[in-house]
Order: sequence, then structure tokens, then C-alpha cells
Amino acid sequence: MELTYRTEGDYLIPNLTLPAEETRPIGKYGRQRRRYLQQHRKILYTNLKTTCTLNQHLAEIEQTATERMESLVAQMAMRQGVTESLKVSDQMQWVGLMNNIRQAAEEIILNELVLA
Repeated sequence: MELTYRTEGDYLIPNLTLPAEETRPIGKYGRQRRRYLQQHRKILYTNLKTTCTLNQHLAEIEQTATERMESLVAQMAMRQGVTESLKVSDQMQWVGLMNNIRQAAEEIILNELVLA
């Protein structure tokens, strides 16, 4: 391993670069996780960043959270009897119930995955 240096005033600064990190799309949950790590888990954030695994970590959180959200919403809707027939017969009630279900599922995901 050979290091090269550049001169900054009276100092020699090593020319260090990080390897290219694979870029994957990051959605809502990935951005929330990044913000949480930056504000509350600074050492973990720095470690992930310097090992070039931050984007991979955030993409995994995003994928897991999205899959879990779909699964939780479906399970909770089935348990509460929110069906397509309810949607046809009383659309406003269906919308209200589905909004409550999504909010509850969102809270679970935030506590289990994003803020863990």
C-alpha cells in the first residue's frame, strides 16, 4: 500500500479516498433511519459511512420496512374486518379504518426498524 501526499501550507496531508459505494434507491424509511443515526447514533453512523456500507444498510432498512408495512396492513385489515365489500358499501368508514390501520402499522415499523 503506497500513500501519496499533498502539501497544504506547511503540512503534508495524505490523499485518502473511499472506495465507490453501491448506490441503491433510498425511500422514506431509509431517510428516517439516516436522520436517526446522524442525530442519536453518531458512532454507528460514522462507522457505516467510513466502511462504505451506509447506503446498503439504509436500502436494507427500506426494503424490510416496506415489506413489513404491506404485511402488517393486510393482517390488521383482515383482523378488523376491513374488506372490499365494506369499501363498496361504506367508503368513508373504509377510508377511516384503513388510515387508522396504516398509522398503527407505521408506528410499529418506526419503533421496530427505524429507531432500533
